[in-house]
Amino acid sequence: MKAYNNLYVPNVYLFGIPATLTYINMDHSVTGSPELIPYPDWRANTAGDCANSITTAYRIKADECGRLWVLDTGTVGIGNTTTNPCPYAVNVFDLTTNTRIRRYELRSEDTNANTFIANIAVDIGKNCDDAFAYFSDELGYGLIVYSWEENKSWRFSAHSYFFPDPLRGDFNVAGLNFQWGEEGIFGMSLTSPKSDGYRILYFSPLASHRQFAVSTRILRDESRVEDSYHDFVALDERGPNAHTTSRVMSEDGVELFNLIDQNAVGCWHSSMPYSPQFHGIVDRDDVGLVFPADVKIDENNNVWVLSDRMPVFLLSELDYDDINFRIYTAPLNTLVEGTICDQRTVVFGPSNAVTLHKPIAPYSRQYLPPINHASANIHLPIVQHPQTYVSRYTSNNVNSPKNFVLQQQNTLAIETAAGPHLFPPIVPQPSDGLKNYATVRNSGWWRQQQQQHHH
Repeated sequence: MKAYNNLYVPNVYLFGIPATLTYINMDHSVTGSPELIPYPDWRANTAGDCANSITTAYRIKADECGRLWVLDTGTVGIGNTTTNPCPYAVNVFDLTTNTRIRRYELRSEDTNANTFIANIAVDIGKNCDDAFAYFSDELGYGLIVYSWEENKSWRFSAHSYFFPDPLRGDFNVAGLNFQWGEEGIFGMSLTSPKSDGYRILYFSPLASHRQFAVSTRILRDESRVEDSYHDFVALDERGPNAHTTSRVMSEDGVELFNLIDQNAVGCWHSSMPYSPQFHGIVDRDDVGLVFPADVKIDENNNVWVLSDRMPVFLLSELDYDDINFRIYTAPLNTLVEGTICDQRTVVFGPSNAVTLHKPIAPYSRQYLPPINHASANIHLPIVQHPQTYVSRYTSNNVNSPKNFVLQQQNTLAIETAAGPHLFPPIVPQPSDGLKNYATVRNSGWWRQQQQQHHH
């Protein structure tokens, strides 16, 4: 999104909010609260005008083809005041012309009486037409797939991995204790394409500390909606106080995710086992990062984090004389430096092939200049160190971590180079989990922009 010199901000439509999708002009030097400009214009932000406007832009995603995907929940209000004047729909805009190029309403078969679609992930394949969007149904417990080329959708449902964990429904945010025990599949992230041309989709229910995975080869196949249970893989838990609503994966395999109980942003390198020993914290701020609602990485490898104090708004009362909405940005390499996610200092020897860069696709319509990827084959010297090596895995080693060895029937192949790789010794997890174990950074070194909005 940064390439367009604008920052796009979705807003849940409540009475008194004039526009649900806005942007900030990044070409202007802003101080204090910046102007929020309706996107693409005022007319397109008319609540209830289903065919021509956006009612509630709940999530957005810009792809490398110059398109902005906008998930419209079609709702007005919140809690007991909620009405549904419009159906769930995805609106897609051309960012070069700022015009809508498609609107697709989800079929009735894609939703149920409990549906609340909480997030969107966009998967670009061979070209811009070979595009799929994935929607997480948080309260209806399903995963909806939309094909751009076929202009149709289908639903994966009734998989237990989409459901909340009954032991993980207790939350503590900003001094508030509350229970969100019904919250299912929420945040999603996509890897770069693997050797078979497909990506891996990682996801987590909100009321859960666990992450799950599935190949997009399964999701892209409509015939597998009723016959794919064993193609989904369960990874380990993140540890205590590890609820998350948003995640994103960089091209070289670093996953960032919000930790809403900890007022923090966490990280995991996907070449590592998915366990607390290999999770880090790139930043924590008990004022500025209260409910870091969304995390994104742009084409220049800059990280963007939006915090909004949502539980305080829902369960208590916001101080309208204070700053409640903040946007932070920092280079990804700066954030992960010194953490367990920094492969430049943690892993020695041959690079891991899980960090394959996405090939430049022969797009029929080129919107953005090709990304100049630096080579991943950086050979660091072998450093003598008193740590122990993890031997190269084989598929017969039943004790190998799941995200290294995922059986063939699971259709997930995490490749690795010849190894061995040097990992920090696995030590018993401290009683308070990630908080003291992970590398923690103070928030002062973030480059906080001046896009701070009083509400």
